[in-house]
Formats: sequence, structure tokens, C-alpha cells
Amino acid sequence: MVDRLAQSEANSKRIGVVESCFGAAGQPLAIPGRVLIGEGVLTKLCRKKAKARQFFLFNDILVYGNIVIQKKKYNKQHIIPLESVTIDTVPDEGDLRNGWLIKTPTKSFAVYAATATEKSEWMNHIGKCVGDLVEKSGKAPTGEHAAVWVPDSEATNCMRCQKVKFTPVSRRHHCRKCGFVVCGPCSEKKHLLPSQSSKPVRVCEFCYVQLTSGGGLGPRSDSYSRSGSKFNSNMSDDDDEDDSSD
Repeated sequence: MVDRLAQSEANSKRIGVVESCFGAAGQPLAIPGRVLIGEGVLTKLCRKKAKARQFFLFNDILVYGNIVIQKKKYNKQHIIPLESVTIDTVPDEGDLRNGWLIKTPTKSFAVYAATATEKSEWMNHIGKCVGDLVEKSGKAPTGEHAAVWVPDSEATNCMRCQKVKFTPVSRRHHCRKCGFVVCGPCSEKKHLLPSQSSKPVRVCEFCYVQLTSGGGLGPRSDSYSRSGSKFNSNMSDDDDEDDSSD
């Protein structure tokens, strides 16, 4: 079915429309065998707050960007290869409902759909695409994924020392390994995380010790909670801010 769609004129036109919406700043999306499965607006939990983003699901990649003019113009295009993606449901909590985690070795984050049905459709289609890619390639998924960053608003104090209170002077930083919001003194070290960057990145003291001792960080929960310090996945930086920010 996907192979037939890939050769269809309608599919080519749909992909062309997506390319034109991103303009010259976007990457070309039309390649042989690529099919646009579906699209829609999802709420992405960014570092500062939850924001609407336009998502496009292809049979091999997931593309999303900022909405400038709905259905006409998007910017800051992000392309995620589906073969490295794993997804996990997120329990409903407060106003954030119908969510799931999109996890990759380089970037992980939570998104939320408008309805439970929409969530189910997105997760089913993504899962099917990932399964087809893995079956075709014969490669087993790595299982490694980046941490989901704890949103700034969830931490008034350093999540490691629990002593430093964040202020305009005492800034928040994020550990690239565990995703915790930490103070400057608790995150002075840097360590190379090849899946995330070619340069050493900021990590908290706890993760630095674990990484340099060779003992690893032990088992991690893939659950996602907004209460207290129960964040155990890892969220990427806010999309409309510099990805190198703390």
C-alpha cells in the first residue's frame, strides 16, 4: 500500500505543499519511496511552556516546525528519522492530557493531542512506521534515548543540592544526561555525549561522577510526571530558542 502511494501524483503534490510551507529555509522532503502519512497540530512541552507545533508524519521521518500562518507558512523545521524513535504514553495530569513521549538518541520530548482518539491514531501510525522500518532494515532498535528536560517552571530550587533557589541572578541550567534543572555550582562539569553533540555538554555533578566512573547511571524510568522531581526521561531545549542554551 505504501509503495503504491509513493508513486502517486497526489502524494507528490502533498509533499510539495509541505516543502513550500517551510520555504527555502526548510530541507527538501521529496525523495523516492517517501510517503506523507498524516499531519496535524500537537502541543509540544518546551523548556519554557507548552506550545503548538505543526507535525508531519512520513513513512520514514517525523517533521515539525513553528506555526507562522496555519496551513501556509512554518519555520524552524526539525526532521527526526523514525528508525531511531521510541514512543511511550504519558499519564493525564491537570490540563496536560492525551500525551506521549517521542524519544530519540539526540532529542526527546512530550507532545499532547487534542483528544484521546487523536493520540491513539498518532501513536498507532508512528508505531507502524517504526515497525516497518525496523523490519525492512533488520536492525534492532538501540533503546538509547536522550533525557526529557524538566520544564523550568517545575523547579524553583536546584533538583540536585535542593539548596539553591533560582532567581534572575541564580540561573537555571539543564543537565544533558538526566534532564534535571540544576544550579551553576551543581553543573560546572562537561562530558562528551556522542549521541547528542560532537562537543562536551553540561552535565550535573551526579551524572558526571557516574559517567566518569564507568558505572553507568543504572536503570531509568521511562515514565513522565510533572509533580516534584519525578521526571526521569529527558526533554530537549525549547525549539524557538537556541538549542545550545542552558
